[in-house]
Amino acid sequence: MPKRPSPARAKTKTSRKAKHSGSAPTGNPVFAQPQPTPDPAGFKTPVTDQSDVEIASVEAVPQPSGNAVEPVLTLQQVYGSQGAAKMQAITASGQIVFHCVGDTGSVIGPATEDLVSDKLVTDFQEANPADVPSFLFHLGDVVYYFGEAAYYYDQFYDSFRNYPAPIIAIPGNHDGVVWSGDPAPTLQAFLRNFCTAAPAPSPDAGGLLRTTMIQPGVYFTLEAPFVRILGVYSNVLEDPGVISDENGTYPTLDQRQIAFLTAALKRVQSDKFTGAVLIAVHHPPFTGGSVHGGSPQMLADIDSTCQAAGVWPHAVLAGHTHNYQRYTRTINGLSIPFLVVGCGGHSPLETMRGTYRTPYKIDDSLTLESYDDTDYGYLRITVTATTLTIEFHPQHDGGATKTPDDVVTVTLATHQLAA
Repeated sequence: MPKRPSPARAKTKTSRKAKHSGSAPTGNPVFAQPQPTPDPAGFKTPVTDQSDVEIASVEAVPQPSGNAVEPVLTLQQVYGSQGAAKMQAITASGQIVFHCVGDTGSVIGPATEDLVSDKLVTDFQEANPADVPSFLFHLGDVVYYFGEAAYYYDQFYDSFRNYPAPIIAIPGNHDGVVWSGDPAPTLQAFLRNFCTAAPAPSPDAGGLLRTTMIQPGVYFTLEAPFVRILGVYSNVLEDPGVISDENGTYPTLDQRQIAFLTAALKRVQSDKFTGAVLIAVHHPPFTGGSVHGGSPQMLADIDSTCQAAGVWPHAVLAGHTHNYQRYTRTINGLSIPFLVVGCGGHSPLETMRGTYRTPYKIDDSLTLESYDDTDYGYLRITVTATTLTIEFHPQHDGGATKTPDDVVTVTLATHQLAA
């Protein structure tokens, strides 16, 4: 078995770097270094666990803080003392812009994930402040292979050291999976970097200034002007994604995430919320990738919550398959985009099972509208009072160029796609 870095060496390395880099203040969050720095040539801690044997069973989902049925995080809370002014500015501008991407963690070095993170940073050069992104929602697989704390500096903090906005995340399977000889419980490192009571310097950041995120758990509602994102955790299996016990199939699990989704969707209705409602999950319900498969039972669980609440999302966002795909699903007369954006930097990219001329009709309810299995990239999402627009931006156009490969716009009131 390859030798992994010891926890003691990792701690020594972190404290040595912190001495030279300063430390982040507590209380208010810090998102980026004060001055941009060049991309690293390699990892400080090479990934050594590709050959280790993972425990191939679902893991228990940690309870959210406060044990709330619907844990809620507001974007105002994320911004700390600047939150109220930030929310007022977003509301006054008439729109919110944010990023979304998954599978940024890399095992071979920083080059491919830096292609995406560097491209993301160029979006902050917009002349109109209303067009500047307010946050990044990460769709999981922040680090590989086993979500260990030793990998957070190279695969997360260093790669996103110049990203000047909050990064909010749901975990992917690699963030939660454990290997047979590892004493650390599932999601331990994810929780201490994304789910702390207050923003604080992370012991895993190597002295970089980004503070920890204050999510209430690994599943939660993110509330922001014009949009609510319902993030669920689809556990540690390669396939399929799992968010419930599936009628006793997975006795380790329970129905908490089903109760969460149902409550969150019912609150959309009771609040008379007219903005965009997005469901975010790591494993895609649909995928045409050649390596990973879809999760039909997880989709059935999501459908059951929507039916129970009488509310359907305007879009479903996922990662896991390492490419870009967009589907349109027609259900109850609604047109719902299902997007896969697992091309955030993990190498290699995943090819599709075939070559498709899009739009490609899979059945009467599902159409593959677009895909890109040759490039890394991310989503740039804009929500106004009436529309949701999702763009896929490949990294290959370089610089601050805005040439999306694919765009879809949803009319919020009707759940129909704009021409």
